[in-house]
Amino acid sequence: MFTFDLEKASENQATIYFQGDLDIEVTEIMEEQIFPSLVILDNIDINLSEVPFVDSTGIGLLINLIDSLKKDKENLVITVSEIQPQVEEIFEIIQLSDILGKELFGKK
Repeated sequence: MFTFDLEKASENQATIYFQGDLDIEVTEIMEEQIFPSLVILDNIDINLSEVPFVDSTGIGLLINLIDSLKKDKENLVITVSEIQPQVEEIFEIIQLSDILGKELFGKK
């Protein structure tokens, strides 16, 4: 089961903690709850410390989320942090940092 928790550090800055597998089951949550919660922010950390598994749909959802958020905001800062080793290995295999930008993955 997938859940998320949004902790705001300020009005425009927050960390979103994903918990559970990032897969097709997350699609509706991502579109209806997560994206609307993040679109108003200027600085977002996506914390994956509690995500043990990501499949191709989950990677697509993550890419879509980040691309959609960045589309309308030039100064938006997004980081992806605390990636589990097995998830990081998948990200490296598909070269996700090349797709999304190495700056997103600078914070561990």
